[in-house]
Amino acid sequence: GPWLALELIRRLQLDEFLEQAMPPGQEHVAWSLSALILVIARLLEPASELYTAEQWYPKTALAELLGVPIERVDDNRLYRALDELLPHKEQLQIHLKQRLGNLFALEYDLLLYDVTSTFFEGSADFPMAQRGYSRDQRGDCKQVCIGLVVSRCGMPLGYEVFPGNTADVSTVEKIVTLMEERYGKSNRIWVMDRG
Repeated sequence: GPWLALELIRRLQLDEFLEQAMPPGQEHVAWSLSALILVIARLLEPASELYTAEQWYPKTALAELLGVPIERVDDNRLYRALDELLPHKEQLQIHLKQRLGNLFALEYDLLLYDVTSTFFEGSADFPMAQRGYSRDQRGDCKQVCIGLVVSRCGMPLGYEVFPGNTADVSTVEKIVTLMEERYGKSNRIWVMDRG
């Protein structure tokens, strides 16, 4: 599994993108390698960063394949890698859209869009965490809304996170504008539910 995931990553040139976007600093393990561990873990066995570091990574061949010793991978490093990756979100989405489009001859004439939400248990003390319409019947919890755009075959094209009290209908204009700014205007058909 890890070897196959690395081959896919290399064909997508994701490893090169991460190395350029997240140049090494003083850290013991380059942020680009920590991000690769996260990507591979999400592909093969999606779980928490704690599980990935303590249970999953040690039983894989990634220590040998990536050259990152088991003792250098912990949940704190993986969470911090997400923080380091976030500023590159837009460039990453553009890179993946171009590579996937080239490899699989994807068409973007029809785009599917939907919004979901995810809730937080605990204080969730940050501005985007708000109470709103809960698809999980958890009106007692703060949440954020996530808008996802995919191609007709289901390949992700982009996503945005909105405050938890955002009505689905109010996200459409922003998403269409963002996708057009990112990938250019085109004669596309957008498909979404009535929400």
